[in-house]
Amino acid sequence: MPRKTRPDKKEKRGSRSGSSFSERRTPRPKPKIDFTVDALDFKNTNLLRQFVTDQGRILPRKYTGLPAHYQRRLTRAIKRARQMLLMK
Repeated sequence: MPRKTRPDKKEKRGSRSGSSFSERRTPRPKPKIDFTVDALDFKNTNLLRQFVTDQGRILPRKYTGLPAHYQRRLTRAIKRARQMLLMK
């Protein structure tokens, strides 16, 4: 027996065309930081804390706006600072 379908009922399945602007999440504000590459050091905890959330997660490139090479250096510096117990 064929399946019954209802053409009058419209389902929303992942379409973004129906969502309004007010329903979208606001993006996380990007840190406005000017620093040199030499400042990306595990001892510079004041700078590193600006790229870590309150829960201790490292912010992704989407939010930091850093190039990939700098993001990798930042991640390495944060992990080293955690290992040395300079950061949590």
